[in-house]
Amino acid sequence: MAGLIELSDISKSFGGSVALDRVSLELFPGSVHALMGENGAGKSTLMKILAGVHRPDGGAIFKNGREIAFANPREALEAGISTVFQELSLLPNLTIAENLFLGREPLGRFGSVDYRRMNADTKSALTDLGLDLAPDTLVSELSIAERQFVEIAHGIKADASVFILDEPTAALNAADVEILNRHIRRLRDAGKAIVYISHRMDEIFEICDAVTVLKDGRLVGTRPLSEVNPASLIAMMVGRELQDLFPERARTRGEVLLAVKDFRIGTATKPFSLSVHAGEIIGLAGLEGQGQQRLVRSLIGQFQPFGGNVAIKGKQLPLPVTPSSGVRRLRSLGVGYVPEDRKEEGLFLALPIAYNIAIELHAECNELSIARGYREVIADAMARLNIRASGASMIVNALSGGNQQKVLLGRYLAADVDILIVEEPTRGVDVGAKSEIYKLLRDFADRGGAVLVLSRDTVEMIGLCDRLYVVHDNTVVAEMPAATATEHGILDAALSA
Repeated sequence: MAGLIELSDISKSFGGSVALDRVSLELFPGSVHALMGENGAGKSTLMKILAGVHRPDGGAIFKNGREIAFANPREALEAGISTVFQELSLLPNLTIAENLFLGREPLGRFGSVDYRRMNADTKSALTDLGLDLAPDTLVSELSIAERQFVEIAHGIKADASVFILDEPTAALNAADVEILNRHIRRLRDAGKAIVYISHRMDEIFEICDAVTVLKDGRLVGTRPLSEVNPASLIAMMVGRELQDLFPERARTRGEVLLAVKDFRIGTATKPFSLSVHAGEIIGLAGLEGQGQQRLVRSLIGQFQPFGGNVAIKGKQLPLPVTPSSGVRRLRSLGVGYVPEDRKEEGLFLALPIAYNIAIELHAECNELSIARGYREVIADAMARLNIRASGASMIVNALSGGNQQKVLLGRYLAADVDILIVEEPTRGVDVGAKSEIYKLLRDFADRGGAVLVLSRDTVEMIGLCDRLYVVHDNTVVAEMPAATATEHGILDAALSA
């Protein structure tokens, strides 16, 4: 079968950094092709070249045997190449419909935008994806998962022959992933070529036909999925066998650092209690959206609970917490909070690594204090976290997802906090960086810190944590040692409640 798209010997450099070195890739109609590699391997750069975001320094792109080149993403879309990037490109101040039809709005008889038609077509596209959202809803009012699905709807709605999905499921739960997979299969059966970038092994083997692996900007190889298994695929990605993804669990634990007692998320929910000891990593497990994030965000004032008591290192945290002072209040008690969305809520993307790490150190100082330099502290944090960058002055937005996550963690590790609350510790992070982040969290706990983790990845929760609290219907319904927990056991505990 002839390839629909062929990228031949593509090279690309940014300044003195080589992002791609003569990489070739062929995409066939009616197939789903996985593109894998550690963060920074060149996957997104290669796809941005195909999507018209970047121009290659060398090599050529062919479609149906004819050489093509794009000056911008619009030309690529007009040529039948639709892309859903990992970095969401939706405009938060516009409605869902306005985002879906941006640049191609339907016009009425007198040249004005036909909003009725636009909203109707948007409603149809959202319904096809199983989304019960009003087309005139502002994107800023959507959750991360809802924004991701709208982004996917935007790509699928376009009449394209090639679809590039860059980490499309990073913010989706299992049910939403299955909905997406159903539409990917439909596109595949219609003869479309689909590039699927993901770090989730189960998804790759579930939906893809072939896989291409990149490492350090070079092509490692292309294989049919039937010829590889998860272990051999990881070995291709990281250059070595990954014997043990998760570090050894805690052997001892110290005093209680975080205690939640008789906590009620809503007026009609049952009270619950939990504790996190020094030396422990504790996970809030269960089906998504059952109250795990509401508990955590009650501590920073983004959600107002109905009642309960929270003690941090024996000191009461007055509830409710005001949104304007919540994070600062936690920080004054020695707690670091790492939000799920590092780009929107955690990092200053346009500023250097040094600033992003040192900001917590500056926050500890009196507002009239003379600003200090923290060069040694920043250098130590970068070395300890193995942040791959040209230096502390590198802009955070230029880093891979895994290195961005390590910068965010480094902010609190450098500030010497006692408790870490982490939402989705490895969202959008490759398998090699995941292992490093797990080790960082375990090292933090081994030095006497306490970690409370939320994650959609049940396998991650079981492998990383020491104890799990299963949350369902806004209350804790079970507690279990992570070492003996199973996915079936967690689901059974949640649904039995």
